[in-house]
This record gives sequence, structure tokens and C-alpha cells, in this order.
Amino acid sequence: MSQITENDVELHSAYQLSGLDRCDSCGAQAYVRATMSTGELFFCAHHAAQFKDKLSATALEWHDESYRLLDELNA
Repeated sequence: MSQITENDVELHSAYQLSGLDRCDSCGAQAYVRATMSTGELFFCAHHAAQFKDKLSATALEWHDESYRLLDELNA
């Protein structure tokens, strides 16, 4: 599983999540996209933390933009 972090966002700007991306668990804004062999799952920061251990074994990529929550608070 590869993980995209804050330092990699410039290199992977095409992967940036928007306010239109919603958590598959609760419908809140998604900050994490898990790419699985069968498709993609989107999660808010809360549900991403809850499911990361279970999904990390099978996820092809874990795209995490939850650092943006801190950026928005500090803006």
C-alpha cells in the first residue's frame, strides 16, 4: 500500500479531494481515499482512522489529506 502525504500533494495534485467527495460511512466531507482492487472508498478523517488498520492489508493506495483540517483551522 502506498500512502500520499502532505509532502507528496504537489506531485499528486490530480488526486486532491474536494468538498464534493463524501465519506462512504457518514456523508461528511472525505479527506481520505482508499483505492482497493475493486474500486475506491472515501472516508472522513474519523472513519479513516477507524478503518485504516482493517483496510491497510488490502488497500493498493491510502490517499490521506486529513492534514488539510489543521490548515483550515489555522487559516
